[in-house]
Amino acid sequence: MGAIRYIVAGSLIDGSGGAVRRHVFLAVQDGMITAIGAVAELPHEAAAAIDDLSHCVIVPALVDCSVSLTHSPAVVTAMSTDEATLVERHISYCHEYGVLGVADSDDSGVVERYREESLIAIRTAGRDFLRITYSLPIEDEEGVPPGVSHESLCRLLREKGAKKAVVVANGAQPVAEALAAGADAIEQGYGMGEANLRQMAEKGVLWIPRVLTAKNGLDGARSDGAVCCRFSQRYVAPGKPLPGAEAFWKKTLAEQLAQLRLARELGVQVAIGTGAGSLGILHGEAMVEEMKLFMKAGYSLEETIQCGSANGARFFGMENLGALTKGRRATFLVTRGAVSQLPRKLAYLENIYVDGAPSTAYRKNPTRSA
Repeated sequence: MGAIRYIVAGSLIDGSGGAVRRHVFLAVQDGMITAIGAVAELPHEAAAAIDDLSHCVIVPALVDCSVSLTHSPAVVTAMSTDEATLVERHISYCHEYGVLGVADSDDSGVVERYREESLIAIRTAGRDFLRITYSLPIEDEEGVPPGVSHESLCRLLREKGAKKAVVVANGAQPVAEALAAGADAIEQGYGMGEANLRQMAEKGVLWIPRVLTAKNGLDGARSDGAVCCRFSQRYVAPGKPLPGAEAFWKKTLAEQLAQLRLARELGVQVAIGTGAGSLGILHGEAMVEEMKLFMKAGYSLEETIQCGSANGARFFGMENLGALTKGRRATFLVTRGAVSQLPRKLAYLENIYVDGAPSTAYRKNPTRSA
């Protein structure tokens, strides 16, 4: 057994959905949390083995439940940039922003190469879970294959075995059919309505709402058709304004926020997935923007962090990630400052701890190459 180290935190949000705990310590041995208590209760002999983060907030590592590591969020990617280079780049972006777990929506052999030695935990569609497009994604990007038939959906869900199935579906009828067929999670779910949300709450079906997709669509419609990420102030590519697009996305965003608010009231299990890799949705930093939208819909900071960490880690079987409780891995993010500065401060991490020690791979103040 290794020696016990003590990590003192100004504030701890443990990812369980419970209230912020202030002035606490984590006792860590062999990478595991063995105790959490008030700083006033620290053992006297602990003084020589303390990491002092009393000026910081600790939160669990983030999990993005919908990414495409092989896709660039730019409309045009240089022809010389191959998939392997993109995957490496996007993994590094996720890590820089504290996203240490992702569910990749592409059934790509390229991503498989990075599973074992990656900086982040990767779960891939096909190998680890099923991801079935039943109705077209709300963003309706070019190159997206049409959804499967109802017959195919039912067959795939009957034959899925132990794998969990994430079904991309929008509209009341498609979502109802996906739930009846046995979906374990609904991704997007735009316009699915209250009846489906109640069904999801009763059946314990996870919802991955991807609200940022609508926000990004609205931002693009308001910028004369340019596809952009307002939160990064980064121009991505030129476009052409579409008549009625702004009104469509404004209505779509408002309706999705209202559904998310109702899901909270009904007790639907919700996890954060950004759709990173879609046009204008950047890997890593998009998590903070999705979290802001959850809070706009009425989720508390603690609930939002639970949706962005423990809920996704549990669903996708990421054993080393999730809530920071006794008996769990001491893998977490460190932000300098006050709780009131979250989630914004998650885009400017002070440090990342893995198994109770500062990550040797993390670089503060990351600079992205063009």
